[in-house]
Amino acid sequence: MVSALFIVSEEGYWAEECIEPLTTLSDAGVDVTVATPSGSPPVVDERSLDPETVGEEESERLREVHESDDRLNDPEPIATVSASDYDAVVFPGGHGTVWDINQDRHARTILRDAVDGDEGKALVVCHAVGLLGFTHTEEGKYVVNERDVTGFPNEWEEDIVDENDVMPDGRKLPYWVEDEVKGAGANWDAELDADTSVTVDGDLVTARGPESSHAAATTLLDELGVEAESA
Repeated sequence: MVSALFIVSEEGYWAEECIEPLTTLSDAGVDVTVATPSGSPPVVDERSLDPETVGEEESERLREVHESDDRLNDPEPIATVSASDYDAVVFPGGHGTVWDINQDRHARTILRDAVDGDEGKALVVCHAVGLLGFTHTEEGKYVVNERDVTGFPNEWEEDIVDENDVMPDGRKLPYWVEDEVKGAGANWDAELDADTSVTVDGDLVTARGPESSHAAATTLLDELGVEAESA
């Protein structure tokens, strides 16, 4: 059975960016394991469940999965899992990732191992793409150097933080994803004129944001040679 490891934030993951790939892969028969930095259940960003933004029905669906999915409620600690045990590793986005996942040395090792060899694959979504700006190969180079990627763009971040880079919840954003990833040598294109943005470069799949979550999941299935469940 094809397997996937989800590395999910305890500081606030974006519901659609985690749950859409998780359910899409599961429906296609992929065996999914969830891990978080400490092994505690991940925290969902309540903004991603706002009925006025995502609709009442979608909000209820996402919340139900967040609250009832056994894998999300009983995750593994990141330090105890290895990319080599899975066919793919998925890093859902959300602003919370900038405070935990993207700064976690075990998460960086898992990403490096997933994309540096010949066997694994990685899907990195939205703000989690910032992890690429801090992850090095065993030779000390950035894993994203000269790779084509998409991710959460500066143009969108400008509409969220204030002039001091403070989030609506009062937290100071420590860095902007686009700046860090481009600084690590990536070929960045968030395709702002497109409805969705998913980029494949070798074993690395990146996605821009929530609206690209389903396309990202089906792209990963294609890369794994797994057929998505028919609608």
